[in-house]
Amino acid sequence: MPQKERGLIELYNDDPERAEYLVFGRKAGPDRRGFLRGAGLASMGAVLGTTIPFSANMPAGLMPAALAETINEFSIDSKHADMIVHNDRPMNVEAAAHLLDDDITPAAHHFIRNNGTMPMPMSKADWRLKIDGEVNEELELSYDDLMNDFEHVTMQAQLECGGNGRAGFNPLPRGNPWSIGAIGNAEWTGVRLRDILRRAGLKPSAVYTGHFSYDEHLSGDPDRPSISRGGPIDKMMDPSTIIALKMNGGDIPIEHGYPARIVAPGWAGSVSQKWVTRIWVRDREHDGPGMTGLSYRVPRFPVEAGAEVAHEDMMVMGSMIVKSAITNPVAGAETRAGAPFAIRGQAWAGDNHVVKMETSIDFGATWQVAQLHAPANRYAWQRWEQTVIPPMAGYYELWARATDNQGNSQPMVVPGWNPRGYLNNSCHRIHFTAV
Repeated sequence: MPQKERGLIELYNDDPERAEYLVFGRKAGPDRRGFLRGAGLASMGAVLGTTIPFSANMPAGLMPAALAETINEFSIDSKHADMIVHNDRPMNVEAAAHLLDDDITPAAHHFIRNNGTMPMPMSKADWRLKIDGEVNEELELSYDDLMNDFEHVTMQAQLECGGNGRAGFNPLPRGNPWSIGAIGNAEWTGVRLRDILRRAGLKPSAVYTGHFSYDEHLSGDPDRPSISRGGPIDKMMDPSTIIALKMNGGDIPIEHGYPARIVAPGWAGSVSQKWVTRIWVRDREHDGPGMTGLSYRVPRFPVEAGAEVAHEDMMVMGSMIVKSAITNPVAGAETRAGAPFAIRGQAWAGDNHVVKMETSIDFGATWQVAQLHAPANRYAWQRWEQTVIPPMAGYYELWARATDNQGNSQPMVVPGWNPRGYLNNSCHRIHFTAV
């Protein structure tokens, strides 16, 4: 059965409208919605086990959410047993959407994105943070130095993998096929990076940072960093960019960067180097592993799906973009037709913030405004909630759409293609059944 499900997903990836015709006998109307023949609708309804009340609005080539489920191929320790595991070496793990329902994400439900090995923990006593490069004074700071000599801040902050949503691209680019759960909103306590950089004294030539950590490259070569990204000085001097020493009130778990890590919220999670031991202040854009070629870069202009893009036409990603997730109900839930059905989720927008949240249960034909809560602080995600009433029994899809303070809204379909599958912020959707 798993092989058959994978085959269906591959068929849709190759040509979604042809897949619908081959599997269900479906042909859409001239507006590329609905079903021209009843046989296709009956076949799809039979597979879903119920009718589809808003079938006239269903876009052509849309695989029903009920069939587009991830298959977990690996097993890991019981602490993460309910997570979706894409790799075990290096470990890359995401949360199912319903596990993101907490306003503060527990460490066990926070995504894990590794490039190298999971290191043996370095003790707080042995750990040092080196600041060098384009500074007036090189620093080497201990954990106790950061605990005792600098002001501490505590904040909620959303960290998201740049490839979150990659599974939605067609063709599927290289990289982990993240769905929606490579995102988390933990509470971090630490020291503002700008306070450390000010103590070192930035030279006028300082424009970028390069980050290094104590995890090993998968090859075992101690001279090869597993990843070494960085960020522009303006982002590193943002008061919300910190060297985190605590996560959710306790020591940072090893899989999240013990004993200290960078948290540069709102940008791709790879900027927030785990297990950080060195920050190299540079007079140019950093060129470490993860900064060159196609890594964390997107085209400067729209390109055709599947196109190869010249390196000079790519640019480094900055802020993440507006997005939302449905965290309740769990996909596949049942409710009563004609009765109120409570739904909720989270929304975020990188350096921006969300100002409007909408949902649809009729494949995007109409949208209803949801209640949106203010963030706990800048860079925290935002809770939204709403009540919907399915008008009759059958199969429904719940779609969610956020709009940020710059007027940017989530698209209903996957946005512009890029070679590594970054920045997919298309509407999250789950299925439920009314009985």
